[in-house]
Amino acid sequence: MSDYTVTPLEGGLANVKGFFCDAVNVGMRTNPANSGISDIDGDVAFIRSDTPCDIAAVFTSNRFQAAPIKHFLRYEEGFQTDFVLVNAKNANAMTGKRGVEDIDTIMSALSSKIDVHNPVMSSTGVIGYRLPVEKIVSAFDKFDFNAKNSDAAARAIMTTDSFKKELAYRVRLESGESFTVAAIAKGAGMINPQMATMLCFVVTDADVPKEEMKPLLQEATEGSFNRISVDGDMSTNDTVMLLANKRAACYDKTAFAEVLNRMLFDLAMMILRDGEGANKVVAFTVKGAASDEEARIAATALSNSLLVKTALFGEDPNWGRIASTIGASGVACDEEKLSIRYDDLIVYDRDHPQLDEAREEAAYEIMRKARFDVVCDLGMGNGSYTAYGCDLSYEYVKINAEYRT
Repeated sequence: MSDYTVTPLEGGLANVKGFFCDAVNVGMRTNPANSGISDIDGDVAFIRSDTPCDIAAVFTSNRFQAAPIKHFLRYEEGFQTDFVLVNAKNANAMTGKRGVEDIDTIMSALSSKIDVHNPVMSSTGVIGYRLPVEKIVSAFDKFDFNAKNSDAAARAIMTTDSFKKELAYRVRLESGESFTVAAIAKGAGMINPQMATMLCFVVTDADVPKEEMKPLLQEATEGSFNRISVDGDMSTNDTVMLLANKRAACYDKTAFAEVLNRMLFDLAMMILRDGEGANKVVAFTVKGAASDEEARIAATALSNSLLVKTALFGEDPNWGRIASTIGASGVACDEEKLSIRYDDLIVYDRDHPQLDEAREEAAYEIMRKARFDVVCDLGMGNGSYTAYGCDLSYEYVKINAEYRT
């Protein structure tokens, strides 16, 4: 059994050996999306390693994948990189071949400023517009390529986020050796459990075997970003990258997997908590389903339901919306076997088909909390799954109605 300790660190990406990061403003971010973003925050950021890294990535399943993803996929499988460029305000999606060609132009200009190996790019922002190439290229004269400014990089990739999202952990092994894992992420809206409108960049100095990186990243993503829903919409740009430069020269698979899973889950909860205008985070657990897949279908339906989300916002203990959504999901269910709990409080089962005054008040008190559980037992088998959602408020409509302004 592995013996190790995990310590959280301040400073995000700056903790990891051999990695550098910074951000500058080149004039794309002129109107902050909300109070979380200043008009002097950066809009172009980079993450750089001083040695080539192994890289693994998971992308959106949206059929209209953005140009940065297409550019990434042109590289041969198993390639290494030492540079990630990220921009906000413009998604470079639905821009056709020219969108990829624009990235080539940008990377050519980058190569004239600094030696880079197979650089990759990510973008977030409005769909349908080509990148302002000259503005992005102007960043290369402003970057400090040897900076360790994780705060600037984390803030630069924000769009409608109200706060930055960064984490770092140091793992000390029984041998006394240690490695570090750190990440920055963005996301607040257009979040759907098939990846989200989100970017996440994980860097580590652990000596992770190349063949283990993609499976570990997929497992961690499945348990985190693929389980959250703000509004049920899926973006064209969603990306999670894992870069390992192996500078720490040590590794433990159990420890690394635990930290990666914890980190991505915590970042996913930050995204959910930051859901545009959201006030509540709710775990929807479906158990007793005919299979795990049926539990996943029902739980995901609950996390996506607009009627459920608005009931959460109104703090209305209307369990009928929960039951109706489960029935509409198409899974095997029976009202005689179904039970629904808010935390530990039964709000519906065969013996309690209606809320009496006392349980209604108790349910209301639970729904006033910023975080609680909705647990539905279908009584049909042993399948189980948990998805995570949030409420939908007036502010969500306002933010998205004004997204381009």
